[in-house]
Amino acid sequence: MDLATFVLNEVLVEGRSVREVAASHDVSKTWLYELLARYRAEGDAGLIARSRRPHRSPRAVPAAIEAQIVSLRKSLAEEGLDAGPHTIQFHLAKRRRRSVPSVATIWRVLVRAGFVTPQPQKRPKASFRRFCAELPNECWQADTTHWALADGTDVEILNMLDDHSRLLVASRAFRTTKAPDVVETFHHAVTEHGFPAAVLTDIQAVCA
Repeated sequence: MDLATFVLNEVLVEGRSVREVAASHDVSKTWLYELLARYRAEGDAGLIARSRRPHRSPRAVPAAIEAQIVSLRKSLAEEGLDAGPHTIQFHLAKRRRRSVPSVATIWRVLVRAGFVTPQPQKRPKASFRRFCAELPNECWQADTTHWALADGTDVEILNMLDDHSRLLVASRAFRTTKAPDVVETFHHAVTEHGFPAAVLTDIQAVCA
């Protein structure tokens, strides 16, 4: 039994008031009164959920203008001229001498008519996934950052990061970071945190 039938039974069969039933089920009294009116007028058919879509859309492009857009697109393309939405809008303005659809609206009309296949220039946000190792010590990242000290001395800070927890497993500063410095820093981190399964640097991935 759906909610509409249930609340109607409470009002019509059990004799409870609309106010009481609406409060106990956290529904609108207005909705409940409308439901009662539809049931009394149409019976069970009045309880079927109805679409809230408006009967008309005042902002929809009139069919006559859509036909002009499609016609312009075809004629311009056949003549080998630019047939994009900006050009179509220009020609519509010359014909109609009053307000014309926006470039975006003309574009949507062309898409609906099958003249344009949308090709997004940017990847959708859903396609970006943040890299994260599934387990601790599955992968470490190592990289250096240049930094200037208060006295103007340039140093390089070597950081090693666990890609699962983002834990900074090692961080040391050098005038110039050399291969032995990286190896020594790595072994210090291993002594404290254990060996990672892999190490990823800005140069290559090194399997341990």
